[in-house]
Amino acid sequence: MHIESVELRELRIPLVSPFTTSFSTQYERNTLVMKVTGTADGPNGPVETTGWGECGALSDPYYSAEYTAGARMILRDYLIPVLRQAQSTGPLSAETVGHALAGIVGHRMAKSTVEMAVLDAELRARGQSFARYLGATRTRVPSGVSVGIQDSIPQLLGTVGNYLSQGYVRIKLKIKPGWDVEPVAAVRKEFGYDVPLQVDANAAYTLVDAPLLRRLDEFALLLIEQPLAEDDLVQHAALAAALSTPICLDESVESAKDAADAITLGAASVINIKPSRVGGYLEAKRIHDLASAHGVAVWCGGMLETGIGRAANTALAALDGFTLPGDISASDRFYAEDITEPFVIEDGHIAVPQGPGFGVTPRLEVLERFTVGTDSM
Repeated sequence: MHIESVELRELRIPLVSPFTTSFSTQYERNTLVMKVTGTADGPNGPVETTGWGECGALSDPYYSAEYTAGARMILRDYLIPVLRQAQSTGPLSAETVGHALAGIVGHRMAKSTVEMAVLDAELRARGQSFARYLGATRTRVPSGVSVGIQDSIPQLLGTVGNYLSQGYVRIKLKIKPGWDVEPVAAVRKEFGYDVPLQVDANAAYTLVDAPLLRRLDEFALLLIEQPLAEDDLVQHAALAAALSTPICLDESVESAKDAADAITLGAASVINIKPSRVGGYLEAKRIHDLASAHGVAVWCGGMLETGIGRAANTALAALDGFTLPGDISASDRFYAEDITEPFVIEDGHIAVPQGPGFGVTPRLEVLERFTVGTDSM
């Protein structure tokens, strides 16, 4: 592909309700979307094409070191100029974006944004869907929902009951010290053991908390996600040996190498693959392939994506190795109005887009309404 122009928009989209984790409460989604325009090879030669990408970074550097304002600066001042320089010396493609940007240390979420946009543009030019490009065979994926930390147990039970009534097939509860065993026990008592249930600590505990976390074994959870700090692979392995509940890693896995290390150490029997966290969908596919080869389950996590990222995540989750329901909820889980046509849950599943590229296009009038800043390059 040859990129002719790049437009980077910063958006602020209200959430339908606050979303609380062990590290923060979010009231809106402050994100970046990128539009690239240029030429790429089509079935009958070069064609004009446009692609869209979305940055997974949150407003503040609590989930990871990256945050929205920083990602915008990195994209504007470093990644896009480097990409333009790279295409002046040879052909550019989604598969070579990572190599072209390798000289910039870190900033995987920002780099993922670029890879997404280029990949979407190339696939649109070819008339090929992202699902087909990946080799996905399923046309819909099971939909799980992430439930933030609530103000009370009754509020939690009401929230979970509402999601189950909407058809979500798996519930994930955010936990933290002081909000762990009691809410899990309450959900099991109210809704029984037939509901697939898992918890996510977002690195809120230490190995000293192993006796407390062991109490969760009695509730037949699918997994405990990221209980310890992101750099504690050895301690995760020790914790995994002490619990019967499977340990799942999220923040600890930023690459296929990290996944290989975790598997070798026995630090995880499940991996949450978030494409933005690992630098893009091509690296996410590598992690999927690696995990499948070693018999390790994977599922697709979410970063409160708009319809752009949700479409791409849905196609990724349609790969055979994604054996657990992911955090791919309907658009109205977070947004009263999405920037694309909304995703809806039907019979507990989300349909995989089949159109060219990611199969969705932002609604420009909605995009304009939520835009708080624009960079044109």
